[in-house]
Amino acid sequence: MADTTHPSPLVPVSEHRAKVAALLEPTAIEHRSLDDCLGLALAEDLTSTIPLPPFDNSAMDGYAVRSVDLTRAGPEQPVMLPVTADIPAGRIELPALEPGTAHRIMTGSQVPPGADATVPVERTDGGTEQVSVYEAARPGAHLRRAGEDVSAGTRVLAVGTSLNAAHLGVASAVGTARLPVHRPPRVLVLSTGSELVAPGEPLRAGQIYESNGMMLAAAVRQAGGQAHLLRFVPDDVDAFHAALAPHLDTTDLIITSGGVSAGAYEVVKDALTDNGVEFTSVAMQPGKPQGLGRYRGGPAVVTLPGNPVSSMVSFEVFVRPALRRAAGHEVTLRPRREATLTESLTSSPGKRQYRRGLFDAETGTVTPHGGPGSHLLSAMARANCLLDIDEDAAEIPAGSPVTTWLVD
Repeated sequence: MADTTHPSPLVPVSEHRAKVAALLEPTAIEHRSLDDCLGLALAEDLTSTIPLPPFDNSAMDGYAVRSVDLTRAGPEQPVMLPVTADIPAGRIELPALEPGTAHRIMTGSQVPPGADATVPVERTDGGTEQVSVYEAARPGAHLRRAGEDVSAGTRVLAVGTSLNAAHLGVASAVGTARLPVHRPPRVLVLSTGSELVAPGEPLRAGQIYESNGMMLAAAVRQAGGQAHLLRFVPDDVDAFHAALAPHLDTTDLIITSGGVSAGAYEVVKDALTDNGVEFTSVAMQPGKPQGLGRYRGGPAVVTLPGNPVSSMVSFEVFVRPALRRAAGHEVTLRPRREATLTESLTSSPGKRQYRRGLFDAETGTVTPHGGPGSHLLSAMARANCLLDIDEDAAEIPAGSPVTTWLVD
């Protein structure tokens, strides 16, 4: 049992955040097919070996023409041209366009030799053997030139990019079948407490529904990690160690919630104190009791407080950026916005405070939501930001600028 008679001084948030980040090494690089890369971080620059588009093609359904043949075309004086070929998308062998003729062409089809413009079908009578064209065409009209989007040798995606649908689309467009990406960190979320009951089961006196484990596992997945939730570990040190044992070789990080305060029956603290994990008090509210280390020299461990809001805020402040960094993402922090406070706030000097809030992008204002209580989970669920209140602040009047983290 840890000695709590002489509590350690409060650790600054920045110092504890740096220690958590240092626990996690970058994950291994894997080459995965594009359909298995969504949300992962690119491990190397992607350079295109081809131009994009790879050839001159039509931007419209219509007719490939020589612009010089249509200089006199107009609504009252259409120019009639014989249609000498059809060019659907994918046609490889292309007949040259002779002067005074037109080829019917589809969007994305390769432009035939001799053509320098496309006339949209809406500007014609749509003829298939001969076509009447009702307007002149300037050279290059409705054409997409080879390399207009990407030239060969151009970097199309940078290392550290968090791959989304558009990124995967451009990777596919330049002919890439597999990408080097960082493996998602494997995270074991441990939910302890003899009082916990699975949602859907009847509650007995003294019991509560388990929520932290589900919440933290979901937060891990949102951050780009691979979460495994291990629920309902009883408040027993031997049971705690037994629950961890089968997962140690396949886990990068163990996250626990609860059992780290100064009271009795703190099973997480009792089990981990002599097994590589140190416990501390961080100068923040909510989320003061924290712990970190390596379990018996193996997986990294971060212990979070048990109150739901404390646990979630601690994850946002310490764990999420560390996971994103380990997974290779260039952007590891939530978006920050300066906002104008709509209501006065009080804070505890000496502690960095994280309050839930509602950020209004249209007005650039933020309204505190839910009060400071670390048990008010429903307010956390409705909030779309965290207010980051400096540790030196005691009272912040309405109208003051504050920093917000957008979490929605």
